Amino acid sequence: MSSVPTYEVLTTSKYYLELTLDGSKEVIDGYFMECSGFKRSQELIEIAEVTSQKWGKSAKVGRVARTKMPGNVKSDNLILRFGMTISNTFWKWFKAVEDGEWSKQFRDGDITIYNQGGKISARFRFLGAWPISYKISDLKAGDNQFQLEELELSVQQFFRVQ
Repeated sequence: MSSVPTYEVLTTSKYYLELTLDGSKEVIDGYFMECSGFKRSQELIEIAEVTSQKWGKSAKVGRVARTKMPGNVKSDNLILRFGMTISNTFWKWFKAVEDGEWSKQFRDGDITIYNQGGKISARFRFLGAWPISYKISDLKAGDNQFQLEELELSVQQFFRVQ
């Protein structure tokens, strides 16, 4: 009897995001509570050409044929939301880009998703990320919610490695 592989549906609540920031002196730069924008797509190129084939006996022109081909691959921006800490590493990263050091700020990272047993089940890698926006959540007296920071990253490449 052959063994049939079993598959487990992974939950969205068990993940860890690793982001390598050069020069950080903090043990933890942020606790990521939400990550979104993980999308890689391929643009569509559609070519229309007129062939010599006619539609009917009375047709004076050829038939239009359409061909769809793959175009450039595109990775969407990643949006990271995390609880605000005393660390200002992400702000410094954003500020370095704003101050004109954009070409020196590319960072790579991994998003690791765990199964119910706590073992790694999927890993995605992003390359060439840099911050394009930084935001903190609204402040409200008497509110007991976590103060959140939001960082939007432009990503050159995004792919699954495991």
